[in-house]
Amino acid sequence: MLKGKSVVVTGSTSGIGLGMARAFCAEGANVLLNGFGDAAEVERLRAGLAAEFGVQVVYSPADMSQATQIESMIALAEAEFGAVDILVNNAGIQFVAPVDEFPTVKWDAILAVNLSSAFHAIKASLPGMKRRGFGRVINIASAHGLVASPFKSAYVATKHGLVGLTKSVALEVAAKGITVNAICPGWVLTPLVEKQIDDQARVNNLPREEVVQKIILERQPSRAFVRIEEIAAMAVFLAGPGAASITGTSLSVDGGWTAQ
Repeated sequence: MLKGKSVVVTGSTSGIGLGMARAFCAEGANVLLNGFGDAAEVERLRAGLAAEFGVQVVYSPADMSQATQIESMIALAEAEFGAVDILVNNAGIQFVAPVDEFPTVKWDAILAVNLSSAFHAIKASLPGMKRRGFGRVINIASAHGLVASPFKSAYVATKHGLVGLTKSVALEVAAKGITVNAICPGWVLTPLVEKQIDDQARVNNLPREEVVQKIILERQPSRAFVRIEEIAAMAVFLAGPGAASITGTSLSVDGGWTAQ
């Protein structure tokens, strides 16, 4: 369905991002991986995906807190693939603390990576999408883009901001063959969520397993973590022809969390 298309997935060396990169490769798309990690392990991932699916896979170590590096990443994808057809803004970081104890440096970092990076990547990608009359922007927000939780002021602010950015850009490019949507996952057991569990255990002075059962999955009526494959399948659908008229939306994949 997406054979020959070119995809940039930020924060894709692990977790949800890697799952989405793999799903796009399976559809025949060329993919740019981005993220931190051991150089040898990243190369193993890159080469493995390319060999398994017979597509072109490149890697950019761009720091998502740096606008110039984001611009260079998009330029690299355009040079290697000839286009950026699909942009998935997935990179994200987290920190948990009461707002009056929240370190300013953490606030600034979370805003830069979770929200400003999406702005910079969209800004760099849109000119090419407009020229070609086709584009798909998929922003990975969160259930926390629609509802809030305590001790996560920066994360909640950025994810709400990402939902707003999605709507605004969607309106700007709706007549240009470009769609812009947000996916709002509930709890997915990724390295980021593993860290959140540990942070919540620290803040609430609870054993880790008790945090999972009483704080994390208590809010998700399905009482189960969302699978990475489900998020990846949604991203692939939004990139395909069946979603051509879906734009400016925030699609919840959260086990019923935000239905409450």
